[in-house]
Amino acid sequence: MKSLMLGNAAVARGLYEAGCSFIASYPGTPSTEITEEAAKYKEIYCEWAPNEKVAMESAFGASLAGKRSFCAMKHVGLNVASDPLYTCSYTGVNAGMVIGVADDAGMHSSQNEQDSRHHAIASKVPMLEPSDSEESREFAKIAYELSEKFDTPVLIKMCTRVAHSQSIVDTEDRKEVAVKTYEKNIAKYVMSPANAIKKHPVVEQRTKDLTAWAETSSVNKTENNNSKIGIITHSTSYQYVKEIFGDSVNVLKLGMVNPLPVELIKKFAAGCETVVVVEELDPIIENHCKAIGINVHGKDILPICGEFSQNLIVKCFKESGIASLADAVKDYSAETKFKLAENVPVRPPVMCAGCPHRGMFYALSKNKITVLGDIGCYTLGSAAPLNAMEMTLCMGASVSSLHGFNKALKAESEGKTVAVIGDSTFMHSGMTSLATIAYNQSNSTVIIVDNSITGMTGHQQNPTTGKNLYGDPAGRVNLEALVKSMGINRVRVVDPYNIEQCEQALKEELSANEPSVIISRRPCALLKEVKHPGPISVNPDKCKSCKSCMKIGCPAISMKDGKAKVDDTLCVGCKVCTQMCKFDAFNV
Repeated sequence: MKSLMLGNAAVARGLYEAGCSFIASYPGTPSTEITEEAAKYKEIYCEWAPNEKVAMESAFGASLAGKRSFCAMKHVGLNVASDPLYTCSYTGVNAGMVIGVADDAGMHSSQNEQDSRHHAIASKVPMLEPSDSEESREFAKIAYELSEKFDTPVLIKMCTRVAHSQSIVDTEDRKEVAVKTYEKNIAKYVMSPANAIKKHPVVEQRTKDLTAWAETSSVNKTENNNSKIGIITHSTSYQYVKEIFGDSVNVLKLGMVNPLPVELIKKFAAGCETVVVVEELDPIIENHCKAIGINVHGKDILPICGEFSQNLIVKCFKESGIASLADAVKDYSAETKFKLAENVPVRPPVMCAGCPHRGMFYALSKNKITVLGDIGCYTLGSAAPLNAMEMTLCMGASVSSLHGFNKALKAESEGKTVAVIGDSTFMHSGMTSLATIAYNQSNSTVIIVDNSITGMTGHQQNPTTGKNLYGDPAGRVNLEALVKSMGINRVRVVDPYNIEQCEQALKEELSANEPSVIISRRPCALLKEVKHPGPISVNPDKCKSCKSCMKIGCPAISMKDGKAKVDDTLCVGCKVCTQMCKFDAFNV
């Protein structure tokens, strides 16, 4: 049956059709929907893990038990899970194990721009890369066949455009797969040095066998259009190439990007006078081509940074200085094909109206406190007008960075520096960071901004919410009890809608001569179960145009005709702005 599906939904469909039984993931844009869509199939058990490492290890355990398993994460999440990835490449699997990773070229929702193909190469794990939704479904099924045939975990690499674009999918029925019997095998599964050293040659031979498979596999497709120009490409770049050139050039689309074929590429290149590798981010295919003796163009004409587009590729070809490439795109009119009818205004990200983080960040900004931040929607505390965050590195780094910062500067920083981390991020990797503060006794204050959900990726549950992925009751981590059990004696909870309370807590904890934790607790304003008192308004006769209310950066507040104005379609009535006004100009 034909259906219109997001790439992520199509991966989930492929997992279902392949007989996958177990999924553990940590949410991360643009990978989140794979697990959310898979949870709709009753035949697949799905769960949110505290972090990507745990997710992959859980998926490995399910594979070990004999059931086909899967885990999903974004590119930076694969960094977190790299420890189990590199070693389960050595152990191999029992039942098929597939790992979904979604790269974010263009950094639409990420702190860096990285190419996950490097992890596939370094871990010596095969990687498939679909270019549309149908291939996403198909490749998920092929991945399990590869996993079990070659005794290896298999990576499926998505990217933002494939993950979040829709195309036609031809769905099939689920194939039930018998549970594989688990058999004790110490030499295979116990990676002590004596066993691991024997597995490395096995992995190298597997790579050779996979390369041979890639030479003839249908995942790699050659389109011979009797052109002197040949383009080697992959993923969404293939779609751009096809939109630009149609059938006017020869194309080799690589669906397996690790290991790459050799003879297939050589044969393709031999039939062309000019070969160009069109790939986003790093020159991995390009370097492979050059290593096997093929002269290709790539990053000499195309950028290594950012997301590609049809217009960008055309521009680069025109400006390449290579006559044949410039001639190939001379009739392409980007201006008429893809130009927007009018300029779209810039929309910088901003905390939502009623965001519970706003009051705490205002208190931090007002008191000129140095803030080391973390990954989540609260990272927007760094944006104007609050400008209340000075560092964001990776999940959990705010807390451990604060420890190092205060150990280095001691009294110079201890009373005016804090770490800010979300509840989900704290469970992900903040706990071990807090442990080092408690264990090594740095005089540090950590603020956990607890909005009762994983907000940035679309309201997924986490171990502190008391609900599982399905919304059913689950074990709930008590943050106060957890923090105290880790050796932090000073723990207090504040309401971030109460600025005075936040300021008082900051003053007292920063002046204390021992580690402390402030839990800033208020549910996300966008949660369905949160009831709001309703919008407030401004009495223009009382408003003195001082703009104090503008200092909190609430999108519901603006200035009109010199007076503050509240947009009642956005305002939830949190009343944080009323605490800014000295003239009682707000009607509550």
